[in-house]
Amino acid sequence: MNPYEMFVKQVDEATPFLTVEPEYIEILKYPKEVMEVSIPLRLDDGGVKVLKGWRSHHNNALGPYKGGVRYHPNVSREEVIALSSWMTIKCATAELPYGGGKGGVSVNPRDLSPAEVERLSRGYAMAISRFMGTDIDIPAPDVYTNPQIMSWFVDTYEKIHGKSEPSCYTGKPVEAGGSLGRGDATSRGGMYVLRELLKEQGLLGKDLTVAVQGFGNVGGFAHKLIASDLGLKIVASSDSRGGAYNTKGLEYAAVRKHKTDTGSISGFAEAERVSNEELLELDVDILVPSALEGVITAANAPKIKAKIVLELANGPTTPEADQILADKGVIVIPDVLANAGGVTVSCFEWIQGRTGDYWTEEEVHQKLDKKLTTAFHQIWKIKQEFGIRTRQAAYVRAISRIVGAMRFKGIWP
Repeated sequence: MNPYEMFVKQVDEATPFLTVEPEYIEILKYPKEVMEVSIPLRLDDGGVKVLKGWRSHHNNALGPYKGGVRYHPNVSREEVIALSSWMTIKCATAELPYGGGKGGVSVNPRDLSPAEVERLSRGYAMAISRFMGTDIDIPAPDVYTNPQIMSWFVDTYEKIHGKSEPSCYTGKPVEAGGSLGRGDATSRGGMYVLRELLKEQGLLGKDLTVAVQGFGNVGGFAHKLIASDLGLKIVASSDSRGGAYNTKGLEYAAVRKHKTDTGSISGFAEAERVSNEELLELDVDILVPSALEGVITAANAPKIKAKIVLELANGPTTPEADQILADKGVIVIPDVLANAGGVTVSCFEWIQGRTGDYWTEEEVHQKLDKKLTTAFHQIWKIKQEFGIRTRQAAYVRAISRIVGAMRFKGIWP
């Protein structure tokens, strides 16, 4: 099942608990428009490589399209459509004034020099420049893109249009109009949601163990914040090359230094090696998949021992695995809620850029906490009312908001 098929199945699983007209459900299953671009990239050796890129606009009933841009060799049209669809649900879940968008380029940025990455980024920004803007579509960072790349995107867009428009992209460096608190926003938002679940379960303050798959921006900050702010013990962590496991705990600073020095977490001296697959099946209380989609499947879900899964990656759990985990009594905090912190603070950055009124980091954290705490408890209430999975409850809440707006706008043309 590809990511787009996963999205459609997730919508179908929420539909029985919705009171909406079937035509709106059908509309939600398709992107409104998708742009495919070819990007000629001049390489440092003088050669030229043509790369494929996409930008998907899924639904804008609640506002402009919003979603990241990823650079990864597995990026495809279907994946970008699925990710833009999940963004529609995610923005509605967090009650943001956005619809869903997503973009990507099929490339391994590790094979490119910094100068080649800049030329690629400017080429992509130019290619989609007529497809986005502050009131149309506001891209942001995603897998293997970062604030520096956002700065190149903005600079390219502004030169093409001949005007300053700082809110056309988010996730920028603070020095270039970004927001304080954006760097760790996805992980921090997930930490706030996990905190609320632990309160509901009477587990906050208990001695719980955690395994985090992924040590990029999201996974790395998750490792740090879950330990520092919730006092939980991170016993396993991994990156694309493998991971480390120590029942006594892994100190974030030491793991970070090892990765910086060696390029990988694997081989960390104070732990035993584990693969990414093995990490998912460790005997821990909480599992935090923070890398790519589709890592928890029907094949490995029966072997997962964690009682809580916090989805900081997009689409890490297949629908079949979701049901298996539910049957085992595992609570899955779905991606559309768990990792909504990033897009929420992107919204804050968009507001700040439009008004010129920039907030302190403390203000950003407080607003993010309030936003996601409210969303969690509203979703938890729906879950309890219908006796359904947390993901279904999130979709019920989100689709109700989206369809509510679509009804007023009507189906036209």
